[in-house]
Amino acid sequence: MLLLTLLGLASCHRKLNYRDGQYRSAREMVRLKKGGRAAPTRPGNKVKAVGVSPSGAKTKVVVKRPARAGSATGTLASVIEAARSYQGTPYLYGGTTRLGLDCSGLLQLAFGEAGVSIPRSSNEQAVWGEPVKTTDLRPGDLIFFGAAPGSRTITHVGLVTVADEEGVDFIHASTSLGVVENSLESDYYLSRFIRAVRPHL
Repeated sequence: MLLLTLLGLASCHRKLNYRDGQYRSAREMVRLKKGGRAAPTRPGNKVKAVGVSPSGAKTKVVVKRPARAGSATGTLASVIEAARSYQGTPYLYGGTTRLGLDCSGLLQLAFGEAGVSIPRSSNEQAVWGEPVKTTDLRPGDLIFFGAAPGSRTITHVGLVTVADEEGVDFIHASTSLGVVENSLESDYYLSRFIRAVRPHL
């Protein structure tokens, strides 16, 4: 189960964000079009690699980096703080407590702790707000993903925690890692991105 893509960015999405054999964020594409170089990988950036263990089981290697400070204020700052308080909580399909959470459950709890009631499922959350372009993402926006590259079926949701010149970070409940914060600027997430919305508050 994994997240993200813009409303109305159907089949052209991958072509628009695919260059030099890698998926690129909208910010990266702007830099490249202006003749600049792609931004270097940030120190300590989370890196996700899938391999096979000697027993034949798939394994995932992730390097965690400290959370960056965002620019959210008011209710959205409270929502992000609440979501971050669940970091390390294991993934549990249908889970809505600190014993286990799924992706949409994490967001429902985080918004609920800030006094905002939101829908329970990721599909309902995907229409609970106004569509946002990837170039306009800001903290508090919801980003939605499919299970495989190019998929148009939403299966995962995350919450943008930081959006600045260095990139976009989001928090989500990963099926393999539990509640964790990642960078959107990775092939894995960009290739599965479907939509972004700004919540109605």
